[in-house]
Amino acid sequence: MPDSADRSLNINLLKEPVLRKLCEVLDKNSDRGWRRLGEIIGSDRRYRVSSDEMEMCSLKVLELEGSPSRMLLRLMGERGCTAGHLVDYLQTLGNSEALQCLKPPGIQILIQPLSVALISGHNLRLSCYAVGKSPVQYQWFKSKEEVPNSFSPDLVISPVQLKDAGYYICRVNSGEDFEFSQWAQVDVLEVGMSYGHSYHSLEGRLKLVVQPQAQRLLAGETLHLQCGAVGRPIPRYQWHRNGVPIANASKRKLTIPCVMQDHYGKYRCEITSNSERMWTNEVDVVIAPRISVQFSGAVECSEDDVYAFGASSNEFLLNSIPDQLYATDKVALLIGNLSYKNHPKLKAPMVDVYDLTNLLRQLNFKVVSLLDLTESEMRNAVDEFLLLLHKGVYGLLYYAGHGYENYGNSFMVPVDAPNPYRSANCLCVQSILKLMQEKETGLNVFLLDMCRKRNIHDDSTPNIVLRVTANIVFGYATCQDAEAFELSSSGFTNGVFVKFLKKRLLDDEKITVVLDRVAEDMGQFDATKGKQALEIRSSLSERRALTDPIQPGDSADLAQAHSRQWAKAHELPESMCLDFDCGARIKLGYAAEFSNVLVIYTHIIKKPEDMSFCQAHVTDFSQDLDVDPKEMNRETPEETGIYLLSSSLPQHCLYTRLSSLQKLKEELVFTVCLQGAFTAMDDDTVHWTRSINIGKPLIARLDLHRAMRRNSCLQTCMMPHSPSHSPCHSPGPEHHLHLHLHHGQHQGQDHSRLSPQQPYLYEPLQGAAGGCADSYYEHLNQLHFESPFESTAGPTGSPGQHSIPIETTDDLSELQTVFINSLQFQHQ
Repeated sequence: MPDSADRSLNINLLKEPVLRKLCEVLDKNSDRGWRRLGEIIGSDRRYRVSSDEMEMCSLKVLELEGSPSRMLLRLMGERGCTAGHLVDYLQTLGNSEALQCLKPPGIQILIQPLSVALISGHNLRLSCYAVGKSPVQYQWFKSKEEVPNSFSPDLVISPVQLKDAGYYICRVNSGEDFEFSQWAQVDVLEVGMSYGHSYHSLEGRLKLVVQPQAQRLLAGETLHLQCGAVGRPIPRYQWHRNGVPIANASKRKLTIPCVMQDHYGKYRCEITSNSERMWTNEVDVVIAPRISVQFSGAVECSEDDVYAFGASSNEFLLNSIPDQLYATDKVALLIGNLSYKNHPKLKAPMVDVYDLTNLLRQLNFKVVSLLDLTESEMRNAVDEFLLLLHKGVYGLLYYAGHGYENYGNSFMVPVDAPNPYRSANCLCVQSILKLMQEKETGLNVFLLDMCRKRNIHDDSTPNIVLRVTANIVFGYATCQDAEAFELSSSGFTNGVFVKFLKKRLLDDEKITVVLDRVAEDMGQFDATKGKQALEIRSSLSERRALTDPIQPGDSADLAQAHSRQWAKAHELPESMCLDFDCGARIKLGYAAEFSNVLVIYTHIIKKPEDMSFCQAHVTDFSQDLDVDPKEMNRETPEETGIYLLSSSLPQHCLYTRLSSLQKLKEELVFTVCLQGAFTAMDDDTVHWTRSINIGKPLIARLDLHRAMRRNSCLQTCMMPHSPSHSPCHSPGPEHHLHLHLHHGQHQGQDHSRLSPQQPYLYEPLQGAAGGCADSYYEHLNQLHFESPFESTAGPTGSPGQHSIPIETTDDLSELQTVFINSLQFQHQ
């Protein structure tokens, strides 16, 4: 039976061979197997398994190599069951064969061999130390072949050569018992002598010794790139092209046969080992097309002449391919406003911001993702975003929420905006563009997922002077003077724009080409055809793409400083284990759902045997965060509002979601409360508490809650109002919509449902792919542009265009009608 040291081991930490053998025994025994074991533990409330969970275990037999016993043991282990408790249950079960599986092994391997990468010519040492009931003997193997004269715990090969690379394992014998060690991979690199002299030890930090080399190839040839690092444990590799990971490219050597011109670009490799990470140099791979040599007329020439001509032409092509464009850095600010105080609430912005955050991070963007910002918080967030920009940076701003457009200027509406709101209550996107231009950015991308109806309460005339730069791209989710939609759903789904954008965002194409394809996709979507069309405005003259690689160049120091500033606002508190006087230990963990949303989870990892009940929860949070106690310490992430991150969190914990971290004025201090009951105390509950201070987590470090600290964004965003409008002025009848809207309605809108008997009017928007009113250019005298952007929009539409009512229905049998009716206006 397990000794005293092993009895306290959680059964989920038992060695795989032991678990596998035990499950085989319990699965095959019908009388004294896993079902009977489940009945026995059912009487112990500490590890009780419900009937639904037992049913879930039984369904494992339907899976290939599925094991009901493995599922049952995992559930018991997650509830804290130890090997000692399992032995007691098996004794009650009377299954001696299962008990035999838990007997202490005759051999224990104390030190396992570790995988290693080293340079040819150095010394290789692999170690395996074991103890047994009788003296132990060792035999090393390379793959399936015995290594000659390898009978000691240390396998030494001196000097190691390329042929010694491979997989090694050690067999340990003690009497009749034997055990195999874990496999160890040995990678041997051939490196020039210049590096070998400076290399002394495999231990310590990861060391890069082989850099990839630039390649100039013809289409159809094979691309070979390789890199290499040494260290223990063995490094892991991931190749990237133009900043995007390459699928199935996780080896030192990257080989692409029969390359096409699409394979050209910047290549580099990410190398990791434990917590260390480094990058190789980024190298250019140039692919030129092969040309065919054709002669007209009678020309005498030899085969050598033709070959020489073709070779020189191909060489010319190789030398004439333009250089790849690059960014000095990539920064994205994503804002999703959904919990409005004075206007209809939205749902899609949360999902949209979450999905775009993950995609942009794959493109090496430094992403700041924020939900539900007030006016001052939005202005301060924009200021922090501007601080991360400098010459050559790709800056991207995505906004989802209520909005409007007047005189070609787009306004983002904060969650605390009054009803009605005006420009002084909102942020002007073109004002932010002006400030980005002052940073001499390499690319300015604005993705605006909001309505663009005119705000009749705002007659202010903007006076924004923009520079003429060929690096601006606007992607509007809808046409001018039109609404943007989100789909009505019981769950959380994307808005229409991001539904299609996320399928194209990683494409290695010019950003305007990507948006054109999104527009085409949206145009095929029956639910919004003729109602919402993506509009693109661009002055982009170069082939700049979001996939372009990053080369800091002369701005390396500045980029590094900005990286530290960004990292400061995205640093998670460290997970910790808390030991209580009763002998219980809990784990306190953290995860970030957004830059201003923190998830805290608690998990019991050790419970004293004499405790019949043990649970840990968090409480006493700052009032700045306005946390609802009813949504704290829930048993599933979804119960506390964690819908998007739930699959990434550990199971069987208590979860708490802290949103609006930007409102935190002081360090975050809270209490961890442990509740427990002892068997000898008639289940009386005892409490222990610990105070925890995690400082200012995530975006809270930037103090966005303060009044506008700088005047840059404020000065350009605020505009005077027309004195003819009163704050209580209500919209005219032309702004009333005759449809049932769940959220995203216009200010002061009629929310009545349109019955089938009511008359309704369909007035299609002009231009399915962006043919909308072009007042952006009709007011160049107010905007003071020196020259307009290039626009992909079509003919102009009427500025007085009516809203399009949509008839609703409860007839679920007509799926298409219901689907169209599920569209919800986001906002004017």
